[in-house]
Amino acid sequence: MEPIMEVLPGRMMTAGSSTTTTSVEEDISWDDWSPEINWNQVSTNPDYVFHNLTPHPADTTTNDAFPLADAFGTQGWACNTSSATNSITSASTPTDEPISASAPAVGDSMAFRLFHLLAAVAEALSIDKKNRDLARVILIRLRELASPTGTTDIERLAFHFTNALQSLLDSATSTPRGNNPHLLPSQDHYPPSDVTTAFQLLQNMSPYFSFGHLTANQAILEEISGERVLHVIDYNISEGVQWASLIQAISSAATGSSPPPHLKITAVANVSRRSASVAHETGRRLAAFAASLGQPFSFRICRLDHDRRFRPAAVKVNKGEAIFFNCILQPAQLDHCSAASVGSFLAGAAKMGARLVTLIEEVRGDVCAAGEHGGGFVGTFIDELERYVVFCESLVAGFPKQGRVREMVERMILAPRIAGAVRRAYGLHAGSDSVTEGITERMPAAGFDWVPLSFFNLSQARLLVGLFHDGFHIEEDAPNKVVLRWKSRRLLSASVWGVRRRGRCHGTVE
Repeated sequence: MEPIMEVLPGRMMTAGSSTTTTSVEEDISWDDWSPEINWNQVSTNPDYVFHNLTPHPADTTTNDAFPLADAFGTQGWACNTSSATNSITSASTPTDEPISASAPAVGDSMAFRLFHLLAAVAEALSIDKKNRDLARVILIRLRELASPTGTTDIERLAFHFTNALQSLLDSATSTPRGNNPHLLPSQDHYPPSDVTTAFQLLQNMSPYFSFGHLTANQAILEEISGERVLHVIDYNISEGVQWASLIQAISSAATGSSPPPHLKITAVANVSRRSASVAHETGRRLAAFAASLGQPFSFRICRLDHDRRFRPAAVKVNKGEAIFFNCILQPAQLDHCSAASVGSFLAGAAKMGARLVTLIEEVRGDVCAAGEHGGGFVGTFIDELERYVVFCESLVAGFPKQGRVREMVERMILAPRIAGAVRRAYGLHAGSDSVTEGITERMPAAGFDWVPLSFFNLSQARLLVGLFHDGFHIEEDAPNKVVLRWKSRRLLSASVWGVRRRGRCHGTVE
């Protein structure tokens, strides 16, 4: 068994057979897909959007390993086309421009000041309506001190948290969003190509997203030998990055005598049009990518009930399918990520006899429960602020001179998530059902057993993290679970579970 050591550069994958079957719920039109990003060069070929996107899991059926580096060159989201005429310069793509050495430094006193001003706004919003005027005054001061292009993490983060608090305050007082010229648009309002570019840049700066995807996909690959149809039911499809990697891994392992199995993905969406629209767009892109590799593929959408519960009857399953459930819990990004909704999804996995359940969960601190601010909205808000400070610290440590690159990532990827985190924190304060922390610890009581991670899986996780700054580490928290850390802060966990066969599921995870 060879060690997994091949890391650079990424390789180009060629398109597969024209007879490949790919399907979605409607015809696909590809007029506006994002261009290739090579830091400052783009390609206009939409069919290669997912090429070299994420690291390939190991192929345990042949005892060989797919090279991890396919995701970690500068290509990232797509492959260069052979024609030089297909490359253009993107005005929206940042170039390598370091922060000026002559820029004035912002000392710790300013960082503490911004931190306490943000906490003061949160405290004012958490008390009663009489304090909203105070919150507005503090927000005005924050706008004078914070900037999206500031020279320190806390300046830039303070700007995005200020926007999130302003939006929360305006919602509470019914102030139209359009009346506030300071607020940046949400991620949905940015051009898809720009968001794609920013996401690729983030993947080159941090293992945060690839870590969970790689671990889950490797566990799935180890269970598919001899299967003809794989059916993945995904609670949070998002941009579809995880499944682009799986598609490429399955296609790469196929031989003439052993064709690839058909991959079927069902994306869970809530009742809103926006949720279904995002899932449709992801499905179209994945279908085009699968077709370019000759990978049989189909895509469907399953809507939650009006109470945001998952119903197994809403999923079309054919006899002989190997079923896998995938659940990425990023509450700030998901409108339907409540404890009841997640519990119904996992209970559905037990009822449908899923082969595996892969669970990727953000690790949050305990400020809410025992912080000096007494918990509630203030405690949760401060925990989120500290979490994003740590995350941005890891980006700066790995790419200290990529000022404009970091600004793009923070504006298009982190800012919408910060806004969602603040809304969620306030929702908890208001008594909404959105507590999803600790789902992993509750899985055994709900009828799920550990599925130990393989040697290959652990090796790839270590190699992936080793490609980045040495402040990143992984912990083997349990035989079936690994945790990504930045220094002493736990960021993300990935675990693999199997449905307990005797007695099935003994309860929901709530």
